[in-house]
Amino acid sequence: MGKQRYYVVWNGLVPGVYRSWEECQAQIKGVEKALYKSFSTLAEAERAYASSPYEYIGAKAKEKQAAAMPQELPHSIELNAIAVDAACSGNPGQMEYRGVYVGSGTQIFHFGPTYGTNNIGEFLAIVHALALLQQKNSNLPIYSDSRNALLWVKQKKCKTKLPRDARTEELFKLIERAERWLQTHTYTNRLMKWETAQWGEIPADFGRK
Repeated sequence: MGKQRYYVVWNGLVPGVYRSWEECQAQIKGVEKALYKSFSTLAEAERAYASSPYEYIGAKAKEKQAAAMPQELPHSIELNAIAVDAACSGNPGQMEYRGVYVGSGTQIFHFGPTYGTNNIGEFLAIVHALALLQQKNSNLPIYSDSRNALLWVKQKKCKTKLPRDARTEELFKLIERAERWLQTHTYTNRLMKWETAQWGEIPADFGRK
């Protein structure tokens, strides 16, 4: 009997993780530009499904994975998790945020730059991760090093003092969208505080300190 394989379908009739080639084939047959790949473990497949397919498919996939050198992490850290962080040039200033897979350092999503604050970016990053993981039917936990952002997500309200004006109007629309998502969705993903003093910089850190 052959070794168990797991199949990720990113673009197919019903995207998801499948446990047999027959199930996978049924989802990609006749689908133009179907995106799929097999993995040796369920954990690898679920991690890949929560990520961009182009991290695993295409000529540059090996280069990207080789370049994503994970930092040495304590054994207490959950590697099968998402880490989010924001960076801001000035506060307020040009803000951006991103999410990475803890185990490999692979970037999963990135937004910005746009005018805002670091706390807003941290808040939006957590909600972005929650929405993405729910879309992928994934229960991966999420790390953030921002106490404010974690509290705001719990309260379902971004309590920023940034003025709302023509310069920040688009950002506030994103904030309102994130707040509505929190108010209309439930999730079981654990939101965990990244303890920078004990563990070093969070894997999603932009490295600009």
